[in-house]
Amino acid sequence: MHPQISTRAARNASQVQQYVGSRPILKQTTAVKKTLFLGPPSFDGFDGGAGARYQAKREITSYWYPTWLAQPAALVPGSKLMDAPPHKQTIDDVLAIANDYELFILHTSTPSLNNDVQCAEAIKAKNPHAQVGLIGAHVAVLPGQTLKQAPVIDFVCRNEFDYTCLDVAKGKPLSEITGLSWRDRDGRIHHNPERELIHDWDSMPSVLPVYQRDLKIDNYFIGYLLHPYVSFYTGRGCPAKCSFCLWPQTIGGHAYRTKSPAAVIREMEVGKDLFGDKVREWMFDDDTFTIDKERAIEIAKGMKKLKLTWSCNARAHLDYETLKALRDNGLRLLLVGFESGNQQILNRIKKGLVLDTAREFMRNCRKLGIRVHGTFMIGLPIETQETIEQTIRFAEEIDPFSIQVSIAAPYPGTELYRQATDNGWLDSNALLSGKGIQVSTLRYSHLSPDEIEDAVERMYRRFYFRYKPILRFVREMATDKQMLVRRLREGGEFFGYLKERKQLVRARHQSFEAQSEAAAR
Repeated sequence: MHPQISTRAARNASQVQQYVGSRPILKQTTAVKKTLFLGPPSFDGFDGGAGARYQAKREITSYWYPTWLAQPAALVPGSKLMDAPPHKQTIDDVLAIANDYELFILHTSTPSLNNDVQCAEAIKAKNPHAQVGLIGAHVAVLPGQTLKQAPVIDFVCRNEFDYTCLDVAKGKPLSEITGLSWRDRDGRIHHNPERELIHDWDSMPSVLPVYQRDLKIDNYFIGYLLHPYVSFYTGRGCPAKCSFCLWPQTIGGHAYRTKSPAAVIREMEVGKDLFGDKVREWMFDDDTFTIDKERAIEIAKGMKKLKLTWSCNARAHLDYETLKALRDNGLRLLLVGFESGNQQILNRIKKGLVLDTAREFMRNCRKLGIRVHGTFMIGLPIETQETIEQTIRFAEEIDPFSIQVSIAAPYPGTELYRQATDNGWLDSNALLSGKGIQVSTLRYSHLSPDEIEDAVERMYRRFYFRYKPILRFVREMATDKQMLVRRLREGGEFFGYLKERKQLVRARHQSFEAQSEAAAR
C-alpha cells in the first residue's frame, strides 16, 4: 500500500508525498497556507456538493463525491477536505476548526450561493484574518457580480480552477494568478487573464487518497449504484453541445481531455490498495466516458484484471459490440441522459440523439444484461402537456432499470439560460424551495411552473407503479439482504418526496389564487 500524504510534512514545508496516477512522487515544496476545502453545510439531505450536476434534495438519500473540491485538495500539500452535508456537519462544526486554517476555499452553486456566503461570513467572524474564496460554475461565469454581492469573499476562481487554488495556497500575489477574480485592500475588483485548460491529465494527482483521508465513503449514496461506491473523473470536458448542460459550458469545456488508460489503471490499483474490497462499485463520472470507445475498452480490461465492478456515464449511441466488450470486462450499469420522448425537443436542445437510436441502444443493453439508469427532464423549451405525455410513454417503452426526472434548470452560463432570458421564460430566480427541493423557474405561455412540477411527480408514479419495475425491485431485494434494507428505506423516502412535492405544488397554486383574488378586489 502506498504511504499517505503527510500533513505535518506539508506544514513544515519539507518533502511532501503526492500521487500522480498511482505513482507516489516526492516534491520539494515551499511553505503553503494551511487550507480547508469546504462543501458548506446546507439543507438536510441537500446534494449540492462539488460533484452534483443538479444541486437539490433528491428523491432518496443521494450524495455525489465532491470531486471538484478533491482535485485541488490533492494538489495543495497539507490541505483538508470537509464535505459537510453527507457527514451531517453543521456550521458549528466548521467554526470549531476555523482558527486552524489560513485559507478557506468553498464550493458554491447558483441555488446555494446565499447559504454559502453566510457560511463564509461566519468563518470570517470567527477568524478575521482568514482568506476566503469560492469555486464553482456560478462564480466561473459571474465572478464580478458574485464579488459585488458578497463583500466577505476575497476572491473567486474562474473556469478550470485547480492550479489557481494551488497558486493562492502558495501565497503567490493575487494580481499574478491567472484565472482569478479578486478584491484588493481598497475593495476594488480585478479580473486577471484566463488560465489555460489542463491538457496533461496524467500529471494530475489522484483524488482517491484525499477521499480515504478525509471522507467516510459509507456516507455517500446513489440509488442506482451499489453501496458503498466511489466516483471520480478520469478526464474533463464533453464534445456534446446540450443546451442545458452545466459543466462543459462553464468549467470543463467541450474538448474531452483525459488520463491515459495506463494512468487510470494505476489509479485503480491505488484505490484498491486504499479501500480494499470495501468499495462495491466504481463510477467513472466523466460527462461522456464512452465517447472514446477504444480508451474505454482498454480501461475496462484493466478493471477486469483488478476484479472491480464499475459503471459510467454514456450516451445512447454505443453499438452492440462496444457494449458487449465493456460488459465482458466488468461494466454493470450505464447512466444515460435520454431527456425527452419528443424528437423536436431533443433537436432543439442539441442533444444529438434520435429516438430510434435510443430504442436500439436499450434493446442491446437488455440483451447483454447491462442495467441502465435513465435521466429525463421536464420543462425544456417547447414543452407541452402532449410532449410530457410522449416522454412518459417513451420512458415506459424503453423501460430502463430506474429513472431520474429533473426539472429543466436554466443555470447561468448555459445556452438554456440565455434562451430563457431572451424569450422572457424566467418566472423566478429560485431554483429550490425553502426545503431544498428543485422547483421550476421557467414559465411558458402554454405551460406554467405548477404544471411542470406536477408532471415530475406524475411521471415518477406512472413509471414506477407498473408491474415490471415493481417485479425488478422485488427480485433485487429477495436476493440481497443489504438491498432489501436499503430499498425499504429508499421507498419510504421516495413516497415522502412525492408527498412533499405535491404539497409544494398545492401551496404554490393556493398562493397564486390568493394573489389573483387580492388583485381583483
